[in-house]
Amino acid sequence: MKTGNQIAAESLKEQGVEYVFGIMGHPVIDLALCMQAAGLQYLGFRNEQAACYAAQAYGYLTRKPAAVLCVSGPGLLHVIGGMANAQVNCWPLIVIGGSCPQDHEGIGGFQEWPQVEASKPYCKYAARPPQATLIPLHVEKAVRLSTYGRPGAAYLDLPATILTQSVDEDRIYKVNPCPPPPLVYPDQRLVEQAATLLVQARKPLVIVGKGAAYGRAEAEVRSLVHLTDIPFLPTPMGKGVVPDTDERCVSSARTFALQQSDVILLLGARLNWMLHFGRPPRYQSNVKIIQIDLCPEELHNSVQSAVAIQSDVSTAVESLITILKARKWSVGRSSPWWKDLLAKSNHNKTMVNRMAMDTSVPLNYYTVFKHIQDVIPPDSIICSEGANTMDIGKTILLNNEPRHRLDAATFGTMGVGLGFAIAAALYCKTNAPKKRVFCVEGDSAFGFSGMEIETMFRYKLPIIIIIVNNNGIYGGLDNETFRQIQASGEPTQVTPPYSLTSETRYEKMLEMFGHKGHFCTTVQDIQQAIKSSLKVTDAPSMINIMINPQADRKEQKFNWLTESKL
Repeated sequence: MKTGNQIAAESLKEQGVEYVFGIMGHPVIDLALCMQAAGLQYLGFRNEQAACYAAQAYGYLTRKPAAVLCVSGPGLLHVIGGMANAQVNCWPLIVIGGSCPQDHEGIGGFQEWPQVEASKPYCKYAARPPQATLIPLHVEKAVRLSTYGRPGAAYLDLPATILTQSVDEDRIYKVNPCPPPPLVYPDQRLVEQAATLLVQARKPLVIVGKGAAYGRAEAEVRSLVHLTDIPFLPTPMGKGVVPDTDERCVSSARTFALQQSDVILLLGARLNWMLHFGRPPRYQSNVKIIQIDLCPEELHNSVQSAVAIQSDVSTAVESLITILKARKWSVGRSSPWWKDLLAKSNHNKTMVNRMAMDTSVPLNYYTVFKHIQDVIPPDSIICSEGANTMDIGKTILLNNEPRHRLDAATFGTMGVGLGFAIAAALYCKTNAPKKRVFCVEGDSAFGFSGMEIETMFRYKLPIIIIIVNNNGIYGGLDNETFRQIQASGEPTQVTPPYSLTSETRYEKMLEMFGHKGHFCTTVQDIQQAIKSSLKVTDAPSMINIMINPQADRKEQKFNWLTESKL
């Protein structure tokens, strides 16, 4: 005989799930214990939403879903924000939710909630196995649907009555492990059309998206860029597919490159708000888009592509390389296009470098990130969130390997950083033990899931947390002004909505665990703190960097989220 708890745990293990993140409680207490007994690695979190962020990041890094375990009712509702983030970001995830006993439904059961119905808008698959014997079938389907096609989330609802149900082993549904997703190959006629467009282009550009990183297309994309000398731009999580340090990277001239290009090869990136919808004024009105995407529903989204290819990025780019090599095509480095890009890049780099060399106290963002970049290991995984912290940081903190940047991404979600960092540290523990994880947070963003530092200590994860502290959301107040304002009246009426408590000593949170953090105000403080933190290999470190509360980014040609004009 086996219980539903045992069947669910063993089914996840048989389908290749390795990690479970969550918070145990009624009715999944025994399920959590059964998961460990079945050989799954379980990490208990302090908040279900952060657990869900960790699980999906692990899915992104490995292409295999991790699971989230949550209790009924409020537990699932806390997870739903994370489910939506995984679904929008297209990352594989399985959520296992305990739920009210079936014989208590409709009469006010404990934490009763329509959980399958509530989950459906935020995932690809939501179901409740009708009996314990069928749990393996639904687990396999959840794994398959979360990874096949466009990845996403799946939800399985397990009522207490099913979890405690005992059944004969010979009645349990037998199912084989789900095979890896099949590779999708392109229509060769469309690849020929794409090659012709590129050859005819005067100002071609490649945009490397997160889909290229997830799809393990780095070898093919690097070959294409090196063969053709075509300039490229990475999206934030497309960074590292081709190294940021590659001379063909034109991130320093991003606005100019987008606005001037006449043919854009879009590799696993979506023309959503992050790429300004592919429309003027950020692009030419007659720009031709060559779109390569795994998901056919994404083709022609926002603007119609000149060539739209449903395919894995790796197989399509490989085919494109074969054709371009035969045509002996490349973008001449002495062409007017390259000369213009380099001139703009050098101009912008000079401006940024001038700001980064200003070491006067209080520091600005550019100085902080430049001097972090100078001392962190070049193969570090960087998890980042915040407003200016994330946006400016991605331009200065470089990634030369794929899947080495995790941030707020397509959904723009705050609170993801510490969960992402935990997932990255677990990934490194198994795959690259000497690699380090940096979690670079704005002070506001850190507040969403700050107690997960206890989770990091419990599981001995050597994550280096850097808080770029400007006393607020977007910007704050200096200490004297903050205290004067608070003394001037009722705090709820006089404290600006963007303000946080000035000069908060976040690093002292480590003293709860018998460790010391680092409080930094100068460049020397920062670099010494990082070097000291790199020596810690069995616990998290925290570096709290005070900057000018009014520090801002360099002037932008377009305001953030500039509306496109049709």
